[in-house]
Amino acid sequence: MQQAAQAYGKVAQQTLGPRELEAHVLLKAATRLQRVRDAWDERQGELDEALTYNRKLWTVLATAATAETNPLPREIKQNIGNLGIFIFKRTVEVMMQPSPEKLDALVNINREVAAGLRAMPAAPPTGA
Repeated sequence: MQQAAQAYGKVAQQTLGPRELEAHVLLKAATRLQRVRDAWDERQGELDEALTYNRKLWTVLATAATAETNPLPREIKQNIGNLGIFIFKRTVEVMMQPSPEKLDALVNINREVAAGLRAMPAAPPTGA
């Protein structure tokens, strides 16, 4: 079963566009964190791995989004950079004083950013 999931993941990565791929990995990170949060007593041992995955993901996202060569508007770059800083600070807080409630913000941010990436631009109005 694990091999089938890995094969599917590879195919998905090859067929998804960049925005959809970013949304996919954000949701994957959110799911991992949510699983730990939902079964805190049983899954707390998975916390460091889930936090590390999320932190690495946000390191890549924030670095790419705020790069000087990135064509995003300055305001969006700043917003993504600020989200990255918040993610990193919250990750340290959770690592130093673990509690399931502290994961909520990380999960919600990942889900909201993924939803924004998946949102399709409105179709231009057609002439009547």
